Amino acid sequence: MTTISNPSIGIINPGAMGISVAATVINGGFPVHWASNKRSDQSKTRAAEYDLIDVGTTAALAQSCNILISVCPPHAAEEVATEVIAHGFQGLFLDANAISPAKAQQIGQQMSAAGATFVDGGIIGGPAWQPETTWLYLSGPDAAAALSYFAAGPLETEIAGPEIGQASALKMVFAAYTKGRTALLALALAGAEALGVRTALENQWSRYWPDFTEDTHERLRRVTAKAWRFEGEMDEIAGTFAGVDLPAGFHQAAADIYGRLAPFKDIPVLPDLETILTALTSSRQD
Repeated sequence: MTTISNPSIGIINPGAMGISVAATVINGGFPVHWASNKRSDQSKTRAAEYDLIDVGTTAALAQSCNILISVCPPHAAEEVATEVIAHGFQGLFLDANAISPAKAQQIGQQMSAAGATFVDGGIIGGPAWQPETTWLYLSGPDAAAALSYFAAGPLETEIAGPEIGQASALKMVFAAYTKGRTALLALALAGAEALGVRTALENQWSRYWPDFTEDTHERLRRVTAKAWRFEGEMDEIAGTFAGVDLPAGFHQAAADIYGRLAPFKDIPVLPDLETILTALTSSRQD
């Protein structure tokens, strides 16, 4: 597939990450459309700030755009793709979600069967507001067709490989460490609290690494705002490893840890450490 000469680009779910992706597209001179139906006031405020063109519904977005970029929580990726297909979309669909390679391949097959072009994507880094801080990796036979829409930056783009699933795979193995490490620290600290040795643990940490305890406390406080997303991402990572006959249990446990922190999603102020440890050491009510 060649680059679309008259692109009409839509963004699905302009959250904190999605709006930064949209901003890079806008920096390249491409207007970006979105659908405000059922979206939060925060999303509407972000969309207005960056002059996104509101077409109302996902159906209208699928029918008025020939390029769609999906940036949503991992658990919603399949639902979003299915909805877009149901509305007859046959353009280029870029899935930039934190999903397993197998799930990316499955969505790609569904898109292809519906007459759409699929590009696999994976974002590494936080919202892209500075150059060389966040990378969008693309893969699949048509990955190069999407590069030009992000050329203005600050979001960086690279081709991860020729096969659908490779961009998602890179995202999974990178986040396996970065977000898995935070979950492991949360588990260690919560375990120490439950076992009555937290002060001793923190003293020993400080002997080896003077700022480690304070940094860990702040890391756990900050992650509470994103834990609801990371739970699903850990499930995707576990599935990724299981798919190549590697142990999945570590990241299944990490999903449980983030699930215990998920209720902190919308609180206006980051919780203190004692509140976090209470949440971690309490039995989770599913």
